[in-house]
Amino acid sequence: MCWWLNGAVWTMMMMTISIISFVQADDPYRFFDWRVTYGNISPLGIPQRGILINGQYPGPDIYSVTNDNLIINVHNDLDEPFLLSWNGVQLRKNSYQDGVYGTTCPIPPGKNYTYAIQVKDQIGSFFYFPSLAVHKAAGGFGGFRILSRPRIPVPFPEPAGDFTFLIGDWFKHDHKVLKAILDRGHKLPLPQGVLINGQGVSYMSSITVHKGKTYRFRISNVGLQHTLNFRIQGHQMKLVEVEGTHTVQSMYTSLDIHVGQSYSVLVTMDQPDQDYDIVVSTKFVAKKLLVSSTIHYSNSRHSHSSSANSVHVQQPADELDWSIKQARSIRTNLTASGPRPNPQGSYHYGRIKISRTLILESSAALVKRKQRYAINGVSFVPGDTPLKLADYFKIKGVFKMGSIPDKPRRGRGMRMETSVMGAHHRDFLEIIFQNREKIVQSYHLDGYSFWVVGTDRGTWSKASRREYNLRDAISRSTTQVQIVSNSIYLTKIF
Repeated sequence: MCWWLNGAVWTMMMMTISIISFVQADDPYRFFDWRVTYGNISPLGIPQRGILINGQYPGPDIYSVTNDNLIINVHNDLDEPFLLSWNGVQLRKNSYQDGVYGTTCPIPPGKNYTYAIQVKDQIGSFFYFPSLAVHKAAGGFGGFRILSRPRIPVPFPEPAGDFTFLIGDWFKHDHKVLKAILDRGHKLPLPQGVLINGQGVSYMSSITVHKGKTYRFRISNVGLQHTLNFRIQGHQMKLVEVEGTHTVQSMYTSLDIHVGQSYSVLVTMDQPDQDYDIVVSTKFVAKKLLVSSTIHYSNSRHSHSSSANSVHVQQPADELDWSIKQARSIRTNLTASGPRPNPQGSYHYGRIKISRTLILESSAALVKRKQRYAINGVSFVPGDTPLKLADYFKIKGVFKMGSIPDKPRRGRGMRMETSVMGAHHRDFLEIIFQNREKIVQSYHLDGYSFWVVGTDRGTWSKASRREYNLRDAISRSTTQVQIVSNSIYLTKIF
């Protein structure tokens, strides 16, 4: 059960809260009014129904600065409930604004909800997306950037331009068809295409650049299934930020970007004046999907028709070891300031005593002739009441605390429950994700970030701790677990 206030009453409450906040705080407010509708789109050259925000597909970018207060009023004009989630935004003591079913009531058709979010002590490149009913397969996503405050130094010169690239796999099926496939207990079909900023194989758009200038590209994988490789013909990319953390500034010719991840790179236009392909392609799948866009040098005299099959842009090998090695190479820049004027390495996570170890292993099985997925043998079933509300109002019988074991129990089959894993405030957790399946998986921790201290092939053991990076591991909100591999992260419950 969810409770909804009359729109006028809620608006008046928000106005009152805003006035009080303006008096009590110096942090700026930014106001957004979004209307979510259906509209016709043709990302793969075939008309289909998409989800638009203020008539835009993809949705409008959110521009903000560290500590800004964002007031986002979302009107749901769809014919079913809707929610938006803010991928990578840390909602400290504010999880009700998270925008996923477990913490937030869905917005009913014809109603609105006002998200109140402060991007407290954050910088970086993120995105937002719809979290219910496979809506993400129809659009409704957009870029979300948090800039540093003017007095906080950034570890690179200001770029000549700043571009968002939302990449992802795409289905020609309507999102309701995809949901029905899942509801009937079947696996989703393979995606039919790959998109850059909402456009597929017919994407002929280009960005104009000036020779000798350096530009910032913010790249997010907003898709549903596939790892995507991002590369630029004839150019190297300097990685500078990952999901709010400044990185050691290493050079890459291509980047593997897994579902839900965001990267920020600097690209210097140091090649002869002509046009160059930006290519995005799938990895770790038999059927390769590609899409390309174009970088156009302003003094170029040659017209260029972008081709996803460009022979000039070599796709990296599909070797797991190559991808794992790249993931390990992404490390925190310990001397750079984060959102505050202190080095990012001033918090010594490697010296904190671990309170609890969780080994979480995924599995797939047929339960009552329907495809189900589980963690440590427990397949989640949504409750009738958002779990956060049930906990707050002490509603009994909605969920079962502690029903997921801390370690996998193989050979006991799969059970279905509205399961919740308990934790204690200020616990410092070691979480090992084990993937015994033949697909790449992404794990995201809403409202938090974590240190990715290890990733390797095979099964984790206590001896794996000798290989942990306890000095400059990257802090992020989404990590991949490669095929038949494991990934380890450390995080604090606050």
